[in-house]
Amino acid sequence: MDFPTLAFYLFAATAALSALAVVTVRNPVHAVLFLVLTFFSSACVWLLAEAEFLAIVLVLVYVGAVMVLFLFVVMMLDINTAPLREGFARYLPVAALVAIVMAVEMVVLLGSQRFGQVFDSPDPAGAIGNTAWLGQALFTDFVIPFELAAVILTVAIVIAIALTLRRRPGTKHQDPALQVQVRREDRVRLVKMKAESTKEASE
Repeated sequence: MDFPTLAFYLFAATAALSALAVVTVRNPVHAVLFLVLTFFSSACVWLLAEAEFLAIVLVLVYVGAVMVLFLFVVMMLDINTAPLREGFARYLPVAALVAIVMAVEMVVLLGSQRFGQVFDSPDPAGAIGNTAWLGQALFTDFVIPFELAAVILTVAIVIAIALTLRRRPGTKHQDPALQVQVRREDRVRLVKMKAESTKEASE
């Protein structure tokens, strides 16, 4: 067994075990950390498959941005995990059946003879890297779909912001223009009172 095959089995086993730990550990923070390990191990598998761009995107976007956000949210929320774990054992057989069916479908789709093969390079040219080839294909042959996807995502972001800023009756909204015009005299009042000794107050 050569080194790439050994590394593939090592990274794949780490990803599978850490993914199993995500749904089995009791602490939500530990689950998020195991999910980070799952993504990182999957990125290592992508590197072995010579898909450098997908591996870099997986690490930068999911591990570096999305999972950090999830970790902060989970750490700030006071989650009571006891009610969430009550029906876990009841749904475990169904989940195991679904997992077995998915595994059988993947074996039938890929073919059992392909599991022992070494990954081939997805680079058709063979001379440039995967990232350079993807960039050339994206900005030459698929530049119009790429621009359309960018416009659709921009419109979706604008619509989401517009929906959150709409005025609804019965809700309170902040006015920054009025907030910066507030004076100290309008909010704070200094009161001068005569001091009393402790002895006189007790009598």
